[in-house]
Amino acid sequence: MTEIDNIRIRPLSEDPSLISRVYEINDSWPVFTPHDMAASALLSRVPEEFPQYCVAATDGGRVVARGLAVPFNSVLDGREELPDQGWDRVLTWAFHDRQHGNAPTAASALEISVDADYLGRGLSYRMLAALRLAAGRQGHDALLAPVRPTAKHLDPHVPMNEYLSRRRDDGLPADPWVRVHVKAGGTVEKLAPASMTVSGSLAQWRQWTGLPFDRDGDVEVPGALAPVHCDTAHDHAVYVEPNVWIRHGGQPRTA
Repeated sequence: MTEIDNIRIRPLSEDPSLISRVYEINDSWPVFTPHDMAASALLSRVPEEFPQYCVAATDGGRVVARGLAVPFNSVLDGREELPDQGWDRVLTWAFHDRQHGNAPTAASALEISVDADYLGRGLSYRMLAALRLAAGRQGHDALLAPVRPTAKHLDPHVPMNEYLSRRRDDGLPADPWVRVHVKAGGTVEKLAPASMTVSGSLAQWRQWTGLPFDRDGDVEVPGALAPVHCDTAHDHAVYVEPNVWIRHGGQPRTA
């Protein structure tokens, strides 16, 4: 448990009453991300299935931040520790491994979300440290993270490699969320070029975003890190989100 001022951060396994409350916060995820197939099927089950890997911050009786992580086996045939399909892949591996009794060899963060009223207080650093500690208590020497650069949506047409090369005058990453990870000791390892995928009919995308989706080609969607590809002839649009793998602790391992 971590306590500074009135905010307490602890694993969900230490207070199971928080498991059903971690989604009470006012977060800033784009409206389309819950429609990622892996997220819609599995994400809501993570706090209950892996409470020892997940943490919550409370201020009095209010949940003000959540941090979710999962264990997975990275050494089974055909797997790699830092898969190109990043977020989607480790989430599905975690549940597959749990079902089939595969011993975990790695732990990956899935998200850290802070309530809008509590942004700018350094809580994200504390949540990241709490996730690392939770993974360490389960025997993992590193916490991996397919990180979603929070300002990338401002430049959706810029390739992720080019975006990540941007630095401030002090040499730290220009992106604020990547910078948090680096300042906390994280090491940028590689891209996850297809970390999340959201596909749907044009009617669904119109409903999710309020945009017309009436022309072929790339569509800029608020909050998207890359353009959404629209195909009117086939009545569908597809969003493939790039993330960046960051490692906290441990030593890089070859696949």
